[in-house]
Parts: sequence; C-alpha cells; structure tokens
Amino acid sequence: MVNWDFVTLVIFFVILLAIYFRYKDKFVTQGIIVMYKTKWGLGLMDRLAKPYPRLLTFISSIGVFIGFLGMGYLLYFLIVATWQLIFIAGTEPVLAPVLPGVQIAGAPHLSFWHWIIAIFIAAGIHEFSHGVIARLHKVPIHSSGFAFFGPLPAAFVEPDEKILSKKSLFQQMAVFAAGPFSNILLGLFLFLVLFFLIAPLSNEIYQESGLVVTQTLEGYPVNLSGLEAPFTIYTVNGIDTLDDASFVNVTQDLQPGDTVTLGTDKGDYTLTLVGNPENSSKAFFGVSGFQQDTSLKEEYSYLHSFTGIFDWIKLLLVWVFLISVGVGLFNLLPLGPVDGGRMFYALMLVITKKESLAKNILLVSSLFCLALILINMLPWLEKLFSWIWSGLLLLIGLF
Repeated sequence: MVNWDFVTLVIFFVILLAIYFRYKDKFVTQGIIVMYKTKWGLGLMDRLAKPYPRLLTFISSIGVFIGFLGMGYLLYFLIVATWQLIFIAGTEPVLAPVLPGVQIAGAPHLSFWHWIIAIFIAAGIHEFSHGVIARLHKVPIHSSGFAFFGPLPAAFVEPDEKILSKKSLFQQMAVFAAGPFSNILLGLFLFLVLFFLIAPLSNEIYQESGLVVTQTLEGYPVNLSGLEAPFTIYTVNGIDTLDDASFVNVTQDLQPGDTVTLGTDKGDYTLTLVGNPENSSKAFFGVSGFQQDTSLKEEYSYLHSFTGIFDWIKLLLVWVFLISVGVGLFNLLPLGPVDGGRMFYALMLVITKKESLAKNILLVSSLFCLALILINMLPWLEKLFSWIWSGLLLLIGLF
C-alpha cells in the first residue's frame, strides 16, 4: 500500500531544497537552523501594538502569570508521567513525535497537509505575538520569516536582543510569554468552536458506527490474538458496542481471566483478558486510543458529496488545536533557548544577582527537561524509524 503521507512529505522537501539552492543567498544558516529573513508583518505588528497599550499590557500580565503556572504544572506532569512510564508496566509515554503517518493513541490520523498547515498557523501566531509585545515595549524588530529546524518547519521574528535585555524584568518576560500564551489562547478559541459548533453539527448529521482502536499494547490480549491496529470494534460477545458508552457498559463487569469475543471489521477474535497493570482487579484488553467511527444518518444522505470537505476542515481544526496547545506548552518548559527557558533564566538572574549562577541553574534545569523528554520519546523511536524505513523502501521500489 502506498504511503502517500511519506511520498507527499518527500516531494515537499524536495521542492524546498530546490527553492533553497535557487535562492541560497537569501537564506541564513545557523547550524541545523535555516532561516529566510523578510520584513513580512512588521508593519502590522506596529499597527496592533500602538493603539492598545493598556489592553496589551494587561493581557501580557496574564500571559506571564499563565506562563509560570504552566511551567510548574507541565514540569510536575512530566515528572509524574516519566516515573509511571519507567515503573508501571503498560504505561504509555505522554510525549510523541507529531509527524504525518505517526499514529498517536487517542489522536486522529495526521495527514501531511493537516500537519504542515497546522504547524505554520501555530508557529506564525506564536512568533507574531512575540513581535507585537516587543513593539509594545519599543523593542525594534529586525526581521521576520520562516525557518526550518532540521526537517521541522517553523517561523521567527528577530527582535533587537541588546535593547530587549535592557528592558525591565516584566517587559522581557511579557515578550517571552507572548508566544506560548497566544498558542494557548488559540487552542482555547478552537476548543470552543469545536465544542459548541462543530460537535453539535456532527451529532446532528452523523451516527455512531463503531469504535476505532488505533494502538495495541505488545504482550497483552488483543495484540496476542493477532488483531492489528487500526481496527473497528462493532460487538463484544455479540452485543453491539458502536460508541464508547455502550462499550463501557458491556465491558465494565468483565474480570481478569474472562474470555470475550470481539466482532471487528477484520473478523471475530476471541481472547482472554488479564489484569490491568494499574489495578489487577480490573480486566484489561491491552488497547490504547479509541476513536469514534461515524456514518451519515439516513435523512442526511444527500450531504454525502460534502462530507469529505466537512471532515477535512474538522480534522484541520482539531490538529491546529492540538499542535497549537502542544507548541505553547512545550515552549513553557524551563529549557535552554525556548521561551520558558528565557523566562526562567531572567527570573533566576534577578533572584541570584549572578549571571554565572543563573546560567548554571538553567543548564541543570535544561538537562533535566531533556532527560524527561528523551525517556518519553524512546518508545516512539522504533516506530518512527520503521515508518521512515518503509517509505525509503517504497522510494527504492519506485526507482
């Protein structure tokens, strides 16, 4: 089966490489970071910053508070999740590479175009917000543009760092926090759109038609039965389970050792349940990541030609929401050059009054965060390499 996500990804980067070599003199390379500097959006940043200084200052204050609150919560969450990943069997990592073709438990399929559009929207709003708040505090912006951090697309604004470093602690933190806070605000807005507009519309025209399982856990009943994800569950022991509520209702009284038969789109599979690794008294199938499969209600069958467009837009909104929130939260970590690291360093510099000590504290914090990230990403590396290898084999086969 052709892996179109991988093929499209390769074509996209081949085109980018062609553009890079054609206009190489306009790109700036710093290690694995390649930037195309422009003046895009600089005038708009000024026009937004000048008329509303009090409003933007107030929003900046909230952004700084939310930034440090998010930093503390995210660090605590990562520590707890990493501890469980190491010491509790069957625990899933809380971090995953967000790349097209890589299936994340509980998340819908990510196509190449959803990925690239969502990345540019999240990154663009993130960097534009930095620029607006920098101009609010009279920090010049030298340039803006798009960039690539290795293969990953990004955007940037380039404030005058010397002038920024001379601003007050609050003003510096307001500039640093603006990007993550704008991502979180965008995520909140999209959540409201999805919850109050898209979800009711979907419920009106669609009906539940099964539960899609996107991932199975190695060594547990479903995986041992030979049933490979993704698959759709229709029945459990002959009883319809077309939505999550009915599935929970049918399975909640099952015990470890019980034998059940799953009716799926790949046939019937019989398996013996085991104890849940977190609670041995509860039955465990060994699956992760349920998605609701749907079909048009009969009275709306005339909309069949438009469902593809609706579903594509809905999926784009979901991925912009997920990626925007993910970008915002990741940038709040007290980690090296990201926004949270810069906020953390500025705070440590004020507290310690010593630049060398503040840098050492940031170094320790960065190494600790990197260790947490690496531990959570290890289970994904094998899957990622397998996906890349399958794509390479496909390209070799084409030649």
